[in-house]
Amino acid sequence: MSYASFKTGRAPATGARIVLAAAAVSLLAGCAAFQKRDSITVGAVPDDYRTNHPIVIAEKEETLDLPVGSGERGATASQRASLEGFLANYDKTAAPALNIVAPSGSANSAAAADAAHDFATIAKQNGVPASRIMIASYQASAQEIAAPVRVSFVAMRAQTDKCGRWPADILESSENKHYADYGCSYQNNIAAQIANPSDLLGPRKPSPIDAANREKVITDYQTGATDIEQSIDY
Repeated sequence: MSYASFKTGRAPATGARIVLAAAAVSLLAGCAAFQKRDSITVGAVPDDYRTNHPIVIAEKEETLDLPVGSGERGATASQRASLEGFLANYDKTAAPALNIVAPSGSANSAAAADAAHDFATIAKQNGVPASRIMIASYQASAQEIAAPVRVSFVAMRAQTDKCGRWPADILESSENKHYADYGCSYQNNIAAQIANPSDLLGPRKPSPIDAANREKVITDYQTGATDIEQSIDY
């Protein structure tokens, strides 16, 4: 066999290897591109509602508006009940300033002023320090006959952002995203049930151990005399 024929016979095999190598490179490039697109798609899916509507601790003004009739003199029984219920959430340890703001210039301004002083007395009776009670006034319309007296204080509360945002059609789900308001009301309800917002920041100090009760529980466990068994009437 001549050199020319030998060279001609080897050429197809070399060409095939080149084609296979190019195909492999294209395949790897396609895989890399697919992985990149997949990463972008997964990364575009938003986090859950706890991330979109986080519960945060911040100062919040607690307010109570108590309408006062022009013919009233002093706090009524219903106003006292409402105010005492409102003051149940007042933190006596932090002792924030309690603001009592009565209307001025309205038809009921005299009655509101009397009621505001009674509200201050009720607040003292419910544990608010006298030095933390501030009485002020605001300008009201002369036509108002039952302008309210506003009682307020600032306290630390667990809360979320305001619900009710609907920037887009919730039926549009082509991107597989939660709609903007998803989980907001749930988070707000959870935040409203937290009595001590500091519990979200860390655990409290453990309370002292009841040694007598612990000994009784361990003794009952060791002897098999549980409260449930003792309560069953054979």
